[in-house]
Amino acid sequence: MKPQLSEAQLLTLISDGDQEAFAVIYTKYLNNIYRYIFSICYTKEMSEEIVQDLFVKVWENRAQLIHVTSFKAYLYRSAKNLLLNHVQRSKIQSKVFNVIEVEKQKETNTLTDSDLLFNEYYRIAQKAIDLLPEKRKQIFRLRLNDELSLDEIAVKLSISKNVVKKQLYSGISFVRKYLHKHEIIVLLIYLQGFYQCMMALTNIYL
Repeated sequence: MKPQLSEAQLLTLISDGDQEAFAVIYTKYLNNIYRYIFSICYTKEMSEEIVQDLFVKVWENRAQLIHVTSFKAYLYRSAKNLLLNHVQRSKIQSKVFNVIEVEKQKETNTLTDSDLLFNEYYRIAQKAIDLLPEKRKQIFRLRLNDELSLDEIAVKLSISKNVVKKQLYSGISFVRKYLHKHEIIVLLIYLQGFYQCMMALTNIYL
């Protein structure tokens, strides 16, 4: 019966955690928001990932929806911001892995304060990855270390792409929370440019 409700009523229900109302909104906007993103980036995989991330964020921030006057405008604005962030990350992703390899090879007695902060961040990120369930860890490392696409991982592990996405997102979410918990991000705030580069380590949807 929920499709008969107004959008404002649906948003109120979603803000209270109603998953059925969220499914109605998701179905209503899914195709149009996908076409909007695809019309800009012309990449099927990127469009699918941004759409998934978009609706995950809508659900995570559902308490704010009661204050949204135009959900359509809110959704498209959020999609545009995610797309811009996604494109920006793609520009630095290759540099991130190069930096990681260089930093790992440096001798401890030659490290600067910035080097030491980076190494500490990297060490804790790797510890977080090691704590993941075996299958999730395998998917995470195939994406991070081997740079395989979601389709390639699905074929390699004989599982669906949807399962790969869910496992990867869960892994990324855990690593992010683990890093925040250990307050490494706080230590890196003063290294603004370097900090942005390092954040790509856990933003590997590209």
